[in-house]
Amino acid sequence: MRGRWWLSFALLGACEGEFFDFDAPIVVPTGPWQPPPNLPYAWVLPPGYPKPYVPLDTTLSQPRVELGRHLFYDTRLSFNQTQSCASCHEQAKAFTDGKKVGLGSTGESHVRNPMSLTNAGYNSVYTWANPLVTSLEKHALLPLFGESPVELGMAGQEETLFARLKAEPRYQQLFPLAYPGEAEPYNLKNLLQALGAFQRTLVSYRSPYDRFVYGKQDDALSSAARRGFELFFDENHECFHCHGGFNFSGTTITETSSFVEVAFHNTGLYNVDGAGAYPVEDQGLAAITANPEDMGHFRAPTLRNIAVTGPYMHDGSISTLSEVLDHYARGGRALTTGPDAGDGATNPFKSGFVRGFAMDEADSQALLAFLEALTDEGFMQDPRYADPWLSSEK
Repeated sequence: MRGRWWLSFALLGACEGEFFDFDAPIVVPTGPWQPPPNLPYAWVLPPGYPKPYVPLDTTLSQPRVELGRHLFYDTRLSFNQTQSCASCHEQAKAFTDGKKVGLGSTGESHVRNPMSLTNAGYNSVYTWANPLVTSLEKHALLPLFGESPVELGMAGQEETLFARLKAEPRYQQLFPLAYPGEAEPYNLKNLLQALGAFQRTLVSYRSPYDRFVYGKQDDALSSAARRGFELFFDENHECFHCHGGFNFSGTTITETSSFVEVAFHNTGLYNVDGAGAYPVEDQGLAAITANPEDMGHFRAPTLRNIAVTGPYMHDGSISTLSEVLDHYARGGRALTTGPDAGDGATNPFKSGFVRGFAMDEADSQALLAFLEALTDEGFMQDPRYADPWLSSEK
């Protein structure tokens, strides 16, 4: 009989005795694409799994979500029509791209690793280290119109963008359906809302962990994963302090949240000058706040689907989950050569939770097994999240 001491961290009030079929097929229309009915979006979540927060000035209707799905996969959203949002956020990789850092539509390499959009609607802030980006709608402005670095490259090209969209027959149906009663539904506010609506539906809830916790399936986790579960939530390893709750993140908001959680952490990844400096090209939260004590502070991303979203850290500088565990076990990374050499374990701005811990091979394998149990294969194959422009939907 499994213990129950960890439930306060994991369940958040999951309902005992309610059945949820984790293996029920997702039913989507077949045949040529048709616009969806003008109905509210229907959430399908296990009992006890909270719904994402939806801003008061928007609603999730089926047409609005479908419009956002089309826009997400549409290369018309880049100036040279070579990239879409999905170019850096591939469903098969839990909406990451597998690269160390992002690559913009003009070929410009970015300084940061593309974050997973798994459970993006539960974030209270967006990007790796900007407390001012507090919604998916604000976040979408950055890849669309940002110039340093260039992502989609649409700065100053709004007229071109909407001329392209107006000429597409599907949008001629979807924009009026998503925004009924508007004389001119083709506008930036509606485009951003639709993108946000679709991304809020990217909810991962069918991993072995979810089956174990929400589905009460005692055989969903291996013995190694159960041992890793215990290690993850104990005070020796400290993992849950920065990656807690149902979303395994520290910056989370749900439909029922009474306050907003926002947290950024320095994990001892660098200590370039011995006094806490991070590489000049990306110094994290300090670049926004100008507070020296915010040097190297970044948001802790969700660990859901973490096994398929490498490479890791804000700059993709750690290749494997095993190396990530070694980094935390040491209490910070030591780089002995190169321009970024330094001992991150002695970084004065490092989080107090990154203090190192003893970890033998058995513990390492158990923690890896638990992290792998957060992988939701169904999420990465869910037809509701797939590219609607593919021939199968035409």
